[in-house]
Amino acid sequence: MNPQITRTESSASVRKFTVLLSPTRRGARLARLLTAAQLTRWGIESEPAVQVVAELAANAALHGRVPGRDFRLDLAVLEDGKRLRIEVTDTRGEHLVSRPEPVGLDHASESGRGLLIVEALADRWGVTPGPVPRKTVWADLGLLP
Repeated sequence: MNPQITRTESSASVRKFTVLLSPTRRGARLARLLTAAQLTRWGIESEPAVQVVAELAANAALHGRVPGRDFRLDLAVLEDGKRLRIEVTDTRGEHLVSRPEPVGLDHASESGRGLLIVEALADRWGVTPGPVPRKTVWADLGLLP
């Protein structure tokens, strides 16, 4: 990978990982695989975080796609190893996401549940707009000692 777009810090006080990925299904899959590998490297249980990244990256590839503009995945261990922050930033800031509404979901539909999954797995999540034209969807997961 190009060292200009991938950065990993693994010092005792700071653990961060950042990568730019194409806003495609392949890029979303790679985000999931890289998350699993990085969290394993850090010795962190990866299952819930990988699922959250899969949902956020899929949304970035589907709804945040602008040809020629990548989306960014950031992972960071915060608060002395007690919390994992996941951020996915795309370049469709005008498409802000909101809290999922379970009412009206078609049970036969194969899509539309991603943010419900994020809400179920994350301790908290949200959206931070900007800088234009970007938005960042973030999720915090508590880490077991």
